[in-house]
Amino acid sequence: MPEHLRRGNATKSKFRAFVEYVFSNQKRRIRIRVRTFGIDRARIKIGVANIAYNMRRVVFHRQKTATPA
Repeated sequence: MPEHLRRGNATKSKFRAFVEYVFSNQKRRIRIRVRTFGIDRARIKIGVANIAYNMRRVVFHRQKTATPA
């Protein structure tokens, strides 16, 4: 594989790995299934799942950085 293609692939795979983790987490924990009529309803369902994921991450990071009293 040429060097410039290898570097481009490495850059893309870092981003893909992060995005795939988020999607797998949503499918596993939230059990998201997008089976709706219309793109607007699908966007709303995915948006709510993203909000739930982000809230879970905020809670996790706050608990992680909290100092015990």
